[in-house]
Amino acid sequence: MIIRFSFIEKIPPIFRNKYVLTIIIFVIWVSLLDSNNLITRYKEMKELHKLKIDKEYYIKRVEEDKQKLHELKTDNRNLEKFAREQYHMKKPDEDLYLILTPSEDRKITRKNK
Repeated sequence: MIIRFSFIEKIPPIFRNKYVLTIIIFVIWVSLLDSNNLITRYKEMKELHKLKIDKEYYIKRVEEDKQKLHELKTDNRNLEKFAREQYHMKKPDEDLYLILTPSEDRKITRKNK
């Protein structure tokens, strides 16, 4: 008494081949189930690209800051100008008036909260 499953007969013969079946299982495993699957790999490549762009930005920023630091160390006029602009320092006999744009005002009020 041979029992035949009807669903096996409906499968095309190429998919009944054990080698083809093994390759299909392998592809599914690598693309979806493995810890280094294609979806994770794509996300990591995107993150790597973003980090490379950030690295270039920060390298450029470090170079600019090195140049500014060199200017501040070599010239007292530049040091005084920097102190006045960044830290709102003034001489004892001067009055200091700050004129802020609305966006600068919002930044200051957010920092104080």
